[in-house]
Amino acid sequence: VQLVESGGGLVQPGGSLRLACAASGFTFSSYDMSWYRQAPGKERELVAVIYSAGGWTNYLNSVKGRFTISRDNAKNTVYLQMSVLKPEDTAVYYCKAYRLGWTDGYWGQGTQVTVSS
Repeated sequence: VQLVESGGGLVQPGGSLRLACAASGFTFSSYDMSWYRQAPGKERELVAVIYSAGGWTNYLNSVKGRFTISRDNAKNTVYLQMSVLKPEDTAVYYCKAYRLGWTDGYWGQGTQVTVSS
């Protein structure tokens, strides 16, 4: 099992980034996929989730209307489109794959997003 995030970087406030997480080693379409983030000195928090069934999504309140999670099952990839970025969005962003009833899941190695002028 492997999850590889990409697309992070340095961006100015108000800018945009698109993160991608390429998955392999499991049946991607059967898994719920999520993005988490962890800022220095803070706990890891759930940013967005997209479910395997029906493509339903859910978001952290502070990113609603700015971030969009999507998935391409043909490419085994989940995306996080981030817009109107703020300095408080600065964190390492991780993707996670899991199934209903699991207490944990498969994690990627993370990608750094820094929002700064």
